[in-house]
Amino acid sequence: MGRGFLFLLLVLRIPAAVLYGEVPGTRDAGEYAALLARSLDDRELAAQVLLTGIDGKGVLEDSMRALLKRVPAGGILLFRYNLSVEKDRVAPFLTAVTEAASVRENLSDGVVTIPPFIAADHEGGRVHRFGEGVKRLSAPASYWTMASARGWDTALASLESAARFSGRELRSLGLTMNLAPVAEALTEKNRAFLDDRSYGPDPVFTEKAAAAFIRGMEAAGISCVVKHFPGNTGADPHKGVVTLSADKEELDRMTAPIAALIRSGAPAVMVSHALVPAWDRDRIASLSPLVIKTWLREKLGFTGIVLADDFSMSAAAAFSPTLEDAVVDALNAGVDMVMTWPGNLTAIHAAILRALRGGRLNRKRLEEAAERILYEKMRRGLIKMRIEKTEYEEAA
Repeated sequence: MGRGFLFLLLVLRIPAAVLYGEVPGTRDAGEYAALLARSLDDRELAAQVLLTGIDGKGVLEDSMRALLKRVPAGGILLFRYNLSVEKDRVAPFLTAVTEAASVRENLSDGVVTIPPFIAADHEGGRVHRFGEGVKRLSAPASYWTMASARGWDTALASLESAARFSGRELRSLGLTMNLAPVAEALTEKNRAFLDDRSYGPDPVFTEKAAAAFIRGMEAAGISCVVKHFPGNTGADPHKGVVTLSADKEELDRMTAPIAALIRSGAPAVMVSHALVPAWDRDRIASLSPLVIKTWLREKLGFTGIVLADDFSMSAAAAFSPTLEDAVVDALNAGVDMVMTWPGNLTAIHAAILRALRGGRLNRKRLEEAAERILYEKMRRGLIKMRIEKTEYEEAA
C-alpha cells in the first residue's frame, strides 16, 4: 500500500513531503483525489464506496469497532437508534466511530488519514435522528407556508440561517454529511409518501429552498445529498416497486429543481429505486446506466457523488437475485456509493472484491467512484494536503 503509493509519487515526480498541510485548491484536489484513489488496495477501495449503518447506541462496541477496522467503510450512516442519547455523549461516540473506520496511508515522511463521512438524515420536522439537546429543524413544508404568508425572501433567508446554525451543531458533534434536502416539489402523486418533507408544490420555490438549505449546511462544513432522483410516487419503496409512468417531458419538469441544483454545484445526489419506463423499462433507476450515466451524468452534467438508496428496500429486491448482486450491478451502472447495514457489510464487501478480482467489476470504475468520494472529503477539509510543483515541472 505505502510502497505502491510512493512509486506513484516517483513516477509523477511529486515529492511526498509537500502533500501535507493546507486544504488544496480545486484543481490540485482533483488531481490528488485521483492519485489517492489509485493508491488504495482492493480491500480499501471496495470499502470506500460503502455507506453503512452501524450497531450501538451512543457507544461503539468492540465487535462493531473490529468490523469497521476490517471493512473501513467510506461513510457511516446513523439513525435514531444510534443517536437518541444525551447530546454530550454524541461527539465521543462519533469520534470513536471515525477513528475505527479511518484508513491510513503510512508513508516514509508522514501519514495520510482518510476518515469516513459521518452521515444522517437531518431534513427537519419528523425526520430527526437525535435525542434531547440537538435542535430539530422545522419541517420543510413550513417554509412554503412562511413564503406564502411573509414572502419568499423572508422564508429563504430564515431557512438558510436555520440550516447554517444546525450545520454548525452537526459538525461540532462530528457529522460531516447530511442526506438532505428533499428537492421534489409536492404533487398529488407523491403527497402520500413525501407530505411535509417537501418544500411545497412550487418547483421554483422548491429549488430555491433546497439551494438555501445547502448553502447553510455547506457554510458549516456539511456535505449535502440532494434526493431523490428522479422522484417518487405516493407508494412507499420500502414496501414494493414504484413506477414513475411520466414521459420524458414530464420527467424533465419533475426533476427541474434537482437539475438546477446540479448546475449550481450540488456535491451529491441520491438515486431512488423507482422504475422509470420512459428511460429504462427493465431496471430501476439505481440499477440503470440509462438513468445514471445517460440522463444524470451526460444530459444533466452531474459530476459529483451518486448515492443509491437502501437496497434492502422491497422495491430493489425484484431486480437482482441477491442483495450482493444488486450492489455490484449498481456500481456498474454508475452509482458511486451504496448503502448497507452492519449485518451484511462483510458479505457485500466480499462480493465487491469477488467482482473486482473476477472481472465483473472494473477497477477503473471503482477508482472513479472513490475519486469522487475522496474529492468531496478533501473539499470539506476531512483530508488536508496539498500538491506543489516540483523543480522539474517548473523548469519544463
